Amino acid sequence: MTKKEKSKNRLEKNTKKTLKKKVENKAGNFEPVYKQFKNKPKLAIKHLLKVKQGECLQALYRNDIGFVDIVWGEHDDKTGKGFGLKHIYRKHGDEIKQLGFSIEDFIPIVVLGISETKEEYLLESNMFRVVIERKYNGRQKQWLLTAFDLRKKPLLKTKALKKRNN
Repeated sequence: MTKKEKSKNRLEKNTKKTLKKKVENKAGNFEPVYKQFKNKPKLAIKHLLKVKQGECLQALYRNDIGFVDIVWGEHDDKTGKGFGLKHIYRKHGDEIKQLGFSIEDFIPIVVLGISETKEEYLLESNMFRVVIERKYNGRQKQWLLTAFDLRKKPLLKTKALKKRNN
């Protein structure tokens, strides 16, 4: 192998490592896919609330975790289970309003800290926790899963919570 080929291989490996750290989703899993809301979380949320389907790729960006897709998702009114914006809106919409926020303002708010596992990021403030999943169907994809009112659920243990800025 020539020096040029070795250099090219090294560059490709480094590029792959960088992309793994900050996943930028190129395709969606929830149809239809809206690409015009990159780094525009409020507009993406307003759009999904209007059309009630699909996903907005790379709608939210944070320096510490990279891009996050916002999906419409699902919610079962009987069980209260679900995921995505629909779930947050149906299950926690009234609570978000009681906290003094609209849903499009609530999600992109700067948080106090972040905790991460292999499966998810947990973003917290004094009043709420937002969960960002890191995979979907075994494939790398960072997407908004759910949110919790912390008046009902406890804060993360301080050891696990890393203080970070957006």
